Amino acid sequence: MSPTRVPHIDLASFGHAQVRAGLAAWEKRYRRAVVAVDALAAVVAVVVGILGRNAVFGSAQTIPGQVESGQLTLVVVALAWLVVLAHNGAYAARYIGAGTEEYRAVTRSAVGLVALVAFASFALQLEFSRGTLFLSVPVMTVTTLAGRHALRRRLVRARLAGRNLRPTVVVGDARAALEVAHRIEQDPTTTGMKVLGVCVPDPQDHALRHDPGVKVLGTEADALSVVDRLGASAVAVASSPTMSGHALRRLGWALEQRDVDLLVAPGVVEVAGPRLTMRRAAGLPMLHVERPVQSGWRYTTKLAADRILGALALLALSPVLITLGVMVRRDSSGPALFRQERVGEGGRVFSMYKFRTMVVDADRHLAGLEMQSDGNGVLFKMRTDPRVTKVGAVLRRFSFDELPQLINVVRGEMSLVGPRPPLRDEVDRYESDAVRRLRVRPGMTGLWQVSGRSDLSWVDSVRLDLWYVDNWSLALDGQILLRTVKAVVRGSGAY
Repeated sequence: MSPTRVPHIDLASFGHAQVRAGLAAWEKRYRRAVVAVDALAAVVAVVVGILGRNAVFGSAQTIPGQVESGQLTLVVVALAWLVVLAHNGAYAARYIGAGTEEYRAVTRSAVGLVALVAFASFALQLEFSRGTLFLSVPVMTVTTLAGRHALRRRLVRARLAGRNLRPTVVVGDARAALEVAHRIEQDPTTTGMKVLGVCVPDPQDHALRHDPGVKVLGTEADALSVVDRLGASAVAVASSPTMSGHALRRLGWALEQRDVDLLVAPGVVEVAGPRLTMRRAAGLPMLHVERPVQSGWRYTTKLAADRILGALALLALSPVLITLGVMVRRDSSGPALFRQERVGEGGRVFSMYKFRTMVVDADRHLAGLEMQSDGNGVLFKMRTDPRVTKVGAVLRRFSFDELPQLINVVRGEMSLVGPRPPLRDEVDRYESDAVRRLRVRPGMTGLWQVSGRSDLSWVDSVRLDLWYVDNWSLALDGQILLRTVKAVVRGSGAY
């Protein structure tokens, strides 16, 4: 077997005058805005802490020296807040407008600040009210999170308009590089990147000919010169047999000198991301993939929570359900509820309940409408389906038609969060990968619903469901339920 060819990376430009001058102008402005918001949050928390302390204990009943000492300590706490945030990576460029790590850094900083102040008060014998601390820190944390969220929303609007994006070059095997490039372009508001083009082992690869939308900038060996010429601020490396090991390390060294970020997209992260841990074996770094949680106390807790929360929701919403049922009956002839066979966990078939949103004989008209489908090639969907009733259109717009599925949740046939429950004929057309969706109970909501629902392609729908099956957690379920409220209000993909 011939040895793997390692592409040559020119390191002669280390320390060259073409090295980028740090962050882009918009990134500097955004970071300054974040620091200003955090400082304002600290000031607000100090004022609330002082006012709250005086309101509870009264300034007249406290020795003046203690009041001044307490206020001075609060000012120090406010300054320490910015330091702790920086220590926890809350100002790291890689977290700007991307993911939830920025918010996690804020919550970690709150815990760290309490521990730091408690230790300093004990070690330096500071006169400081613990009640004041436990009032100021929550206010500081909530205000900081709210301010950062407001900045994030403004940044998202700018990115939707094509601004404030980091120019990125994708390097790697042609097919893998194209996939990474398209993934980045699909959601620029989250990735914060704009693909300039790709550098691949063979610019004449036939895969590139069928995708003229992505510009080929050169070979893998040209990556550094492309970065210098175009002023890229990030390089994303896709799976490649040649761009690995020593070659990848050398590329990282060269990009470090240019202050350019290096992102690596190994294929295993696609499904197993949260279950990956780094281990070393004989000096070789290896990724350990934990097995998905599909049993044990966490899964039992999920199933029990589903039934308890489902029963409570069913009881609380019973007046609403009765009202909607009456509206459906009055709008058109036929029953209020619609039952349909769906495939659940382990391939078991069950009857799923929904409010009827179409005319009674809707199935008879399906054959004549299939050519007008707005679905994803597997699911039939129409934005203006003539079979939908007037009340049904409103129910679909806000997903109220799915509320009777709480009955299925209480019966243990569905979960509050999970993959979309498929029809029998859909399962018959499943490829081997898609069958894995049936390993957990289907859900009333899921990643597919909070990510676009019917607007998603079939491939993206399966990808999200598989990711959920392999990486679900109670915390993730909670996040999806919160995001569902926003998705229902917006009505995105609901038709």
